[in-house]
Amino acid sequence: MTNNDSPEQRRKDLAMIHLAKKDLGLDDDMYRDILKQCCGVESSADLDQPNRRKLLAFFRGRGWGRKDYRQGRPKNMNVPDRSRMLRKIEALLADAKRPWGYADALAKRICKVDSLTFCEPAQLGKVISALMYDAKRNGRVA
Repeated sequence: MTNNDSPEQRRKDLAMIHLAKKDLGLDDDMYRDILKQCCGVESSADLDQPNRRKLLAFFRGRGWGRKDYRQGRPKNMNVPDRSRMLRKIEALLADAKRPWGYADALAKRICKVDSLTFCEPAQLGKVISALMYDAKRNGRVA
């Protein structure tokens, strides 16, 4: 075992591998086939650090671990008086790597509504201002 392959790191890597197996819906036979083809082992217990990294990269390449930032998108994205503002909010959220739930929480706190869906254009402007302030504070916008 090398210095950067501590028992704790090994445990974390194996936990992530098994989480990926579950999230991707792999049965035991398919999982063992992947282990054999990708890393040449029968069990994840036999993986060294480079092969654990290789297997996790393989799972990420198959879509595991990606967050869908479009989830929770308001249903009224195409309403004429709101669509431009909602697209601006979507862009600011994507830039900050935040989910739509973050904007919903802002709307709830600032505008006293349950979600962006219920915001009027003036209220959407307040949410945009808050997101721009956040971007400036975190160095994303000049």
